[in-house]
Amino acid sequence: MNLLERAAELAQARKPYVKATVVRAGKPASAHAGDTALVLADGAIEGFVGGTCAESSVRVHALATLDTGDPLLLRISAGAPSTVVEEGAVTVANPCLSGGSLEIFLEPRKPAPRLVVVGDTPIGVSLATLGAPLGFEVIPAGVPDPGAAGASAGAAGLVAAADAVVVASHGRGEEPVLEAALRAGVPYVGLVASRKRGSAVLASLEVSDTERARVHSPAGLDLGGRSAPEIALSILAEIVALRSSSDDATRRTTGGEDPVPITTAVLDSFVTIPAGTIPLATIEAPGTAIDPICGMTVAIVPGAIQADGPVYFCAEGCKRRYLADRG
Repeated sequence: MNLLERAAELAQARKPYVKATVVRAGKPASAHAGDTALVLADGAIEGFVGGTCAESSVRVHALATLDTGDPLLLRISAGAPSTVVEEGAVTVANPCLSGGSLEIFLEPRKPAPRLVVVGDTPIGVSLATLGAPLGFEVIPAGVPDPGAAGASAGAAGLVAAADAVVVASHGRGEEPVLEAALRAGVPYVGLVASRKRGSAVLASLEVSDTERARVHSPAGLDLGGRSAPEIALSILAEIVALRSSSDDATRRTTGGEDPVPITTAVLDSFVTIPAGTIPLATIEAPGTAIDPICGMTVAIVPGAIQADGPVYFCAEGCKRRYLADRG
């Protein structure tokens, strides 16, 4: 496998690495301009950019670029140990280098932040459309069916490897995803809802108050947007702002484990309702009921969340509270 194929394999597996390229070599350095290596997150070096002495410096500074995310020009020369740091460049003197000098460009390659968008509403579609140009790997997801076997496990599997989760399903299957995202430690969890409805949804979650407080609801910065694309832009702006200002100590780590793959089995536990598949004229206005827990108006439709009576609920959380109160 050549380095291009290996780099593609690492990218496919969402494993970070640094591409190290020799851009100048002074004799008698063993490397030549154009020599390339890949430095993996565990420090392994695949390829050639110089002997073991040069590799040591490459490894140290390559791993530093993985931490910062910024490319770096590394200059290595023989001499007493020293390090000179400039903006965008570091010059090191290596006493074991057998003469010559090297200049190596280090390019960190990190997986694109993974954004899971739950719901194919206009805001959800706009998030998927705008997210990709901003460098996100966008995973559009359907809505978890609370009545389906394994729905909670499906939600957990879907969001486990996410960097951000935005629930834009407008009341459908919100709780399982929000709870799974919070328990998985997803850095950004957003709910598209009004303040009143969002507060009711958050109150129904079976999580700690600390976790509940991590949900951004209403999701997005207050930019005054009204249209779906404008609201999506405000949500993406909030995610970018938080990612940029986050402290390394608070970032979620995987402990070296591979991310949970987004498999067909996981997605099969979600029910997608494609926009525009039902002519508007054929939709009959449903009857309504009042959720006895939160007071919200609930449409009486097939698949509505209900208990004996029947009593209808806006969400599984309200149903659980109702049944618990009844003993």
